[in-house]
Amino acid sequence: MNEILNFLISNEVLIYLLLFTILLGFEVISKVPSVLHTPLMSGANAISGIVILGAIILIRSTDPENYFILTLASTALLVGSVNVFGGFFVTNRMLEMFNKKKKR
Repeated sequence: MNEILNFLISNEVLIYLLLFTILLGFEVISKVPSVLHTPLMSGANAISGIVILGAIILIRSTDPENYFILTLASTALLVGSVNVFGGFFVTNRMLEMFNKKKKR
């Protein structure tokens, strides 16, 4: 418990910065009109792809006994993959809305 408290105290500014960016990101994204969501999804997919590559590099270069870093990198890999695949699915569905329907 003392280690967790020391970690929180030593990284107080980073924790506040993380919370601020989460709130700021939510406010910015909630104000975006529906027309711009497809380009934003493409950008999010690109960023998540970079996160996936970084997580793979981190997993490959970390000591096998360092379970904390391996767990963190594996979580980043999982969340980034879900975001990429979900983003491609949603982007594909949104782009299909702009296609003309075929007449039979």
